[in-house]
Amino acid sequence: MNDIEISQAAVMSPIQDIADQLDLNGDQIEPYGAVKAKIKLPVAGHPIDQSHLILVTSINPTPAGEGKSTVTVGLGDALKQIGKKTAIALREPSLGPVMGLKGGATGGGYAQVVPMEDINLHFTGDFHALTEAHDTLAALIDNHIQQGNELNLDPRQIIWKRVLDINDRALRQTVIGLGGRTSGVPRQDGFDITVASELMAILCLSRNLSDLKQRISQIVIGYTYDKQPVTVSDLKVAGALTVLLKDAIKPNLVQTLDHTPAIIHGGPFANIAHGCNSVLATETALKLADYVVTEGGFGADLGGEKFMDIKTPVLGKTPDAVVLVATVRALKYNGGVPKDQLETENLAALQAGVVNLHRHVRSMQQYGVPVVVAVNRFTSDTDQEIQFLIDDCRDTLGVNAFDTTVWAHGGQGATRLAEAVVQAADQPSTFKPLYEPQATLTDKMNAIVTKIYGGRKVVLEPKAARQLKTFAANGWDHLPVCMAKTQYSLSDDAKKLGAPADFDIHVRELVPKLGAGFIVALTGNVLTMPGLPKHPAALDMDITEDGTITGLF
Repeated sequence: MNDIEISQAAVMSPIQDIADQLDLNGDQIEPYGAVKAKIKLPVAGHPIDQSHLILVTSINPTPAGEGKSTVTVGLGDALKQIGKKTAIALREPSLGPVMGLKGGATGGGYAQVVPMEDINLHFTGDFHALTEAHDTLAALIDNHIQQGNELNLDPRQIIWKRVLDINDRALRQTVIGLGGRTSGVPRQDGFDITVASELMAILCLSRNLSDLKQRISQIVIGYTYDKQPVTVSDLKVAGALTVLLKDAIKPNLVQTLDHTPAIIHGGPFANIAHGCNSVLATETALKLADYVVTEGGFGADLGGEKFMDIKTPVLGKTPDAVVLVATVRALKYNGGVPKDQLETENLAALQAGVVNLHRHVRSMQQYGVPVVVAVNRFTSDTDQEIQFLIDDCRDTLGVNAFDTTVWAHGGQGATRLAEAVVQAADQPSTFKPLYEPQATLTDKMNAIVTKIYGGRKVVLEPKAARQLKTFAANGWDHLPVCMAKTQYSLSDDAKKLGAPADFDIHVRELVPKLGAGFIVALTGNVLTMPGLPKHPAALDMDITEDGTITGLF
């Protein structure tokens, strides 16, 4: 059976039964039907430092597949099966990749969160609320200009674009306000995908409604004719935007196929945003469970680094262990094997490509946290290839690696991994941040380039260099940095596989995200509005008369 067939065959527990595992009574959840619920805030529980936090990350994604979310779910189930009170904390999927190419974010096979169709589609409406709030602000900005422009906003320097939660390349650059005096002031505009919205980042980093509103008020929407920043606070609409997000701020509770509690909330992409689920979801899980398994988007160079350097300081809890997911197939691809030849044993290519795994393990070890490698096994992998990776991790990196089969066997396919993770999480560790908070933006970008990517330095293109001076004048030059970079390579060139060296990272533009509390550095040709592929996944989807969805992975 494929993923959706396995999901549809599952018998789910009533959501209150899942809540009971976390000691949440009926007054503490808001059911969305029989198997989904919102968790009411605030949540009482034990201090978060009494729980173990496990971060799952991976090597760079490839067309061969890695299965990071699948391993995350399977590891959570395995921890529960060995007797640990466990919760999983994940991001919500975006409709962009669901209808496009990448797929959903619910895991796969017998290591899934369910109901898979609901989670991958509209779920509880959080992304719709974020889209509406974001575009409401865009409409209010243009209305302000139309009604006299009291704030002296320069229409050429408005940086707040519109958003849509679908890949639509035709909307990257637009012109609005056409149609005469009654249709607004003409200006150039554009769309990002919803997961790139600063409101998404703010939702995922806010601690409560008051914090959410305060962060929204700090959003920079553009600049005046004399180049002074204008914020949502100046526009006086922070309260209205917060109203639209009053339900979206509440984490969502669902379950895995093995009935392990899963808290799913927020969904920024890690290549163009900070790539982690909400602080509130992770904090809630930490208060209610003894072991919490969460993940960072894409590879350790993106979601892993951003979890450590952007999310951790806000959460107030550092990971007790890191699980780094790799596959034989993906490493052979990094070693130069074409996608259609990956099912043939090739130890030479595996040895050539394993350098990508080396770089990611070492980058995570720099934070002072124990690392365990999960080798997500595919049916075509040979015993010799799996053993090569296990031996290489031990001999070259000094870390334990485990063969996992969670797609086929659920939690039972990761019990040895789970036991090793428990041991790793119990080890004494001293978390070491990658850079100091007082470091400059340039120093922070260089630290990421040299220590995480393995490159030489960051190179600022003329626009970014001018912006850096403006940001310094505005007092923004000591904020954390969120690198927007291709997920397919450690460099900013998607074609450079393995572990490239002697490369520079080129930053073309800097974007202030003061509400989120960081500066986004756009590198290479990374796009904040993706496009659909030649054969979108949507072409394979259908629905029967009784409402059964087909073709969704």
